[in-house]
Amino acid sequence: RIRDLPPLVDAIQRLAVRGAPALGVAAGYGMVLGVRERGAASSAEFAAAVATVGAILIAARPTAVNLPWAVERMQRRARAQPTLAALLDEARAIHREDEQLCRRIGEAGADLIEDGMTVLTHCNAGRLATAGDGTALAVLFEARRRGRRFQVLADETRPLLQGARLTALELHAAGIPVAVIVDSAAAGLMRRGEVQLVITGADRIAANGDAANKIGTYSLALAAQAHAVPMWIAAPSSSFDLGLPHGDAIPIEDRASEEVLGFAGTRTAPLGVAARNPAFDVTPAALLTGLVTDRGLIRPVDAETIKATLG
Repeated sequence: RIRDLPPLVDAIQRLAVRGAPALGVAAGYGMVLGVRERGAASSAEFAAAVATVGAILIAARPTAVNLPWAVERMQRRARAQPTLAALLDEARAIHREDEQLCRRIGEAGADLIEDGMTVLTHCNAGRLATAGDGTALAVLFEARRRGRRFQVLADETRPLLQGARLTALELHAAGIPVAVIVDSAAAGLMRRGEVQLVITGADRIAANGDAANKIGTYSLALAAQAHAVPMWIAAPSSSFDLGLPHGDAIPIEDRASEEVLGFAGTRTAPLGVAARNPAFDVTPAALLTGLVTDRGLIRPVDAETIKATLG
């Protein structure tokens, strides 16, 4: 259990807590923990604590928009009701709402999954990344509940293997047939006609539909377009950053080179060799078939359709 702000920030930075919706929920509770630790005795001290804790949380990871979204929501509540009880109430509301958003995403997208399909997904966008059933995986879970028979290919998702470790675990536990593939196998399997649909989550979606997600998603989208495979992204409305006109403005987190230079605690690259380790890439809206959201399906993916759907 995390009872203080520093361990929470550490958990976010080392990806013990990850997934855009889960980061939003964690940020809500993190605001409560951090403000409580500071023991503000006056309204001015309370406001200062709210600002300081918010800045710490936002700096923890730069790409996922749910984190600053939740912090800003908590700060608005603090301005209206500057009490710890009000902050806790708001954090719990964010938590409950994410559960509902996941359910709606699953319901909106389940009919995309047809009997006999092989669906490919990347990274982890399920129960271990949200407060509910997930985003991309919520679609698969709901399709399963509706009786669809399909199988899933889970990219292992180098370098931290979220697909192999987490997505495969979730799908297997749900009774959904799943096979893990190396990331570089996806395009070849599409070329052989072995993939009928690709669906992933997203950490931030710009106003025009450009979407940041785990590194490798852009490559999948290019391969999907080349082989006429539908490419969908599932995300809650809280993951849309309508203040960003396009994906070039999305900040991309660079992580430690050690994640790439070794495997399972053993160094695999020669000493003295450097590494590049961007955690995310941006998939242009033009490569996406559609978006699955808690407010329904968005297609085509463009600024006008997004605005009409999300308001």
